[in-house]
Amino acid sequence: MSAQPPSKSAASSALPPFDPRDPLGLDDLLTDEDRAVRDTVRRWAADRVLPQIADWYERGELPGIRELARELGSLGALGMSLTGYGCAGAGAVQYGLACLELEAADSGIRSLVSVQGSLAMYAIWRFGSEEQKQQWLPRMAAGEIIGCFGLTEPDHGSDPAAMRTYAKRDGGDWVLSGRKMWITNGSVAGVAVVWAQTDDGIRGFVVPTDSPGFSAPEITHKWSLRASVTSELVMDEVRLPADAVLPEVTGLRGPLGCLSHARYGIVWGSMGAARASFEAALDYAKTREQFGKPIGGFQLTQAKLADMAVELHKGILLAHHLGQRMDAGRLRPEQISFGKLNNVREAIEICRTARTILGANGISLEYPVMRHATNLESVLTYEGTVEMHQLVLGKALTGLDAFR
Repeated sequence: MSAQPPSKSAASSALPPFDPRDPLGLDDLLTDEDRAVRDTVRRWAADRVLPQIADWYERGELPGIRELARELGSLGALGMSLTGYGCAGAGAVQYGLACLELEAADSGIRSLVSVQGSLAMYAIWRFGSEEQKQQWLPRMAAGEIIGCFGLTEPDHGSDPAAMRTYAKRDGGDWVLSGRKMWITNGSVAGVAVVWAQTDDGIRGFVVPTDSPGFSAPEITHKWSLRASVTSELVMDEVRLPADAVLPEVTGLRGPLGCLSHARYGIVWGSMGAARASFEAALDYAKTREQFGKPIGGFQLTQAKLADMAVELHKGILLAHHLGQRMDAGRLRPEQISFGKLNNVREAIEICRTARTILGANGISLEYPVMRHATNLESVLTYEGTVEMHQLVLGKALTGLDAFR
């Protein structure tokens, strides 16, 4: 005789309660170790960033960045998905969860970690010599040395193949000259990974920032990523030894591979900014009263909240899927473009909708919404603009190159 299905009342009592902050139950996808990583980073951000971030943002500075870097190093958050050399060797999903929690505090904090680990450290780890790895990576993983990554130039952003920065041989040395623009961590970095044209093609160079001829003036008067150090890099005939070049790569494959690693973190991080804005709007809607009741009781507000929740948790589910593919060694660059294009675009829309729920309060730094919205305007552009990721996907879908 076949077993009888459970009664409707028994089935209902077995269901977990609905969680407005995790409506799809995505927490079930995480391992205990995943949750431990997430919770550790969340507690650090709540303790060290959230109480002060509005003030830092308003002042347009990130004070104590070196101390913050050392604390992040002690958490294992710097180069956390890399193995060896003092790096944590965490999985891609765990690294993504860390990015989400950091950007839920502020995009500038996630950018600090992303540029350090996914760009500067990853370039040395993936393409450097053993001597370069031993010299730089342990101290960078500990946060003792901050790194930056010089690819974008004043006149060449989406087309890095046209860069003008040039390195020429002079006897046994290299002489590096040129300018890079919009470089996170630049003026506080102890080492810069700089990409330059050479007679042999585009090469990467590991440049100590105390080298004669190297300077990094800070870029100010920003209306986005204000709690982040952004700089120009100026190389005026910087003389480097022969072993400063990254030996394992020539051509754009090097910097673009680093960018793919960084873009993956943005897929997760952007959902952190979206989550913080959604939760601020949800809490506000339940307490702000108009026309005699909380505004969360009106249909239009509920429609906004429902749409925000759908896009937020679809984005987190997409990020988790891409993380699993990365852990399995099956994540393609086009799939990272898919995630970056969707999640940042949707995160901005969530922030803008949250702002409408908060009304005039939405523009106040008493709430995180406008800060996240303005930060995401930069995130939308860096590591590949919307248009570039659309063209990456367009080429993958059609087999036709529309970049030129």
